[in-house]
Amino acid sequence: MGKQLVLVGAGHAHLTTISAIRSLVKRGHTVTVIAPSDHHYYSGMAPGMLSGTYRPQEIRFNVHKLTTGRGGQFIKGKATRINPAQQEVLLEDGQRVPYDVVSFNVGSVIPSGKMELGDGSVFTVKPIERIMEGRTAILDLWDQHDSGKPLELAVVGGGPAGVEMAGALWRLSRDNRIQSRITLLTGSELLGLLPRRLQAKVRRSLGKRGIHIREGSRVASIGSHRVILEDGSTIPADITLLATGVIPSRLFTESGLPTAVDGGLLVNNYLQSVEYPQIFGGGDCVTLQEGPLARVGVYAVRENPVLLTNLAAAMEEKPFQRFDPGSSEFLLILNMGDGSAVFRKGEWIFKGKPAFWIKDFIDRRFMRKFQLSGELAEPLSGELDEET
Repeated sequence: MGKQLVLVGAGHAHLTTISAIRSLVKRGHTVTVIAPSDHHYYSGMAPGMLSGTYRPQEIRFNVHKLTTGRGGQFIKGKATRINPAQQEVLLEDGQRVPYDVVSFNVGSVIPSGKMELGDGSVFTVKPIERIMEGRTAILDLWDQHDSGKPLELAVVGGGPAGVEMAGALWRLSRDNRIQSRITLLTGSELLGLLPRRLQAKVRRSLGKRGIHIREGSRVASIGSHRVILEDGSTIPADITLLATGVIPSRLFTESGLPTAVDGGLLVNNYLQSVEYPQIFGGGDCVTLQEGPLARVGVYAVRENPVLLTNLAAAMEEKPFQRFDPGSSEFLLILNMGDGSAVFRKGEWIFKGKPAFWIKDFIDRRFMRKFQLSGELAEPLSGELDEET
């Protein structure tokens, strides 16, 4: 007898399962995908979208069409609670979605703290749609701006995302003839967990373009077109991008499921809840019982085939596959926004245009694998037509 599989979230770790819905349906199962948007955006190409290197259509998957075109059901909505006793997921609009097996790939959020996110000048880098909104806000603001003064643009966060966003703002400004001053604020050392040689290359690249890096400057609050630091100094900021790192969704803690200290769903080596065998998950929202992994997309991509195998196994009472995270020395390529990138694989570090070409090739190849629903030809609004 077929089972009901529910996929909550359509992030990187679920893409293989979503693209395989047709085979699951042929085996008698029903598959429902719940996501807050028709589209899922690939975070690895988001800085390129901000800069204008990529169109939004180039960096997103139409998960609505990908699901329904393969015989699954798509529900646009947000999960707010899990009831493992009744095996159902509760949605924001009151719907209750039953499951035999459920998997979560709901991603992570940027902790906002004392940030006035509602004042229209602060944009988090997740969800990716907020980056699009930030880009539009910058272009609109420049159209209305006193051309005698530069726009003050700030990026908060000294990790890879903050570095890439600062470079992307430079490219956006240059290509649109926007006079801007860009400040990158980091509470500790820039890229402090990465090798010194890589840090030096990034600093030189940003510094040569006039991007000011302020290290050791912890932010007290943001809003009303300024950033206030803990030492009391103020940085003018017409637009601020918040890239301060990520934390898992509170969905699991609020549902009373076993979680790690950081709030991630605690899973075993099968990507299965340590307490509820019908519940699985992948990506930023889970934490391995053996020890947490860095919240980077490479692990979600590696989890893809394992999740598909184990979700099918859970429905069909077959053996599970163990997830092997692989080497922690994963490939890192930072898009610097000027047509170059900084490449790091183990001890091999270099900067230049060939590094960006490698990143672009890898990213486009990944997109082609799952862009199976005519994404590149969609209008920017991405609204589904009446026949869909």
